[in-house]
Amino acid sequence: MGDHDKARDKAARLLKKQGSMSSLASTDIRHDNRHHKHGPSSMSTVSFMDEPGHEDHFKPQVKQENTYQLEPRKKFPSSKVKHIIHDVLESYLAEEKYEPELCRQMSKTISEVIKARVKEMMIPRFKVICLVHIGQLSSQGLRVGSRCLWDDKYDTFSTSEFRNRSIFAIGSVYGVYYE
Repeated sequence: MGDHDKARDKAARLLKKQGSMSSLASTDIRHDNRHHKHGPSSMSTVSFMDEPGHEDHFKPQVKQENTYQLEPRKKFPSSKVKHIIHDVLESYLAEEKYEPELCRQMSKTISEVIKARVKEMMIPRFKVICLVHIGQLSSQGLRVGSRCLWDDKYDTFSTSEFRNRSIFAIGSVYGVYYE
């Protein structure tokens, strides 16, 4: 096996790990020798995303009639959302130890889970925004701030904290009334 073949195989393994797959099986890789004097030179790949919600931009836009509803019929259920945040943080992080890469992935996953559980409540006309911060628990402090356009009559948020022996987590869900 030549250096070129070793490099190609290594690149294929890396692409496979990062979410790309060769368009052909490794035993069926066909090379295009027609235009190059020095042997095989190309391999096709197909990339894909494995993240939730990656197909959202392919959905056709739905046109809706204006309802002229300027205030919500129901208030955002902050206490129920706080309970959801606490349950999800507890179930995902109870036995975890701090590892930077794991915590980076877990913050994305937990954020998506919390957002999905809040959306299952079918709260009409509220945009749901979810943030999760995870860090190593040592003797430090942390302040988290956020800014947005806010109508204090209808917009609200819920937040919950979690701690174990090695990590802390803060989950926040913003319910912004969407006219």
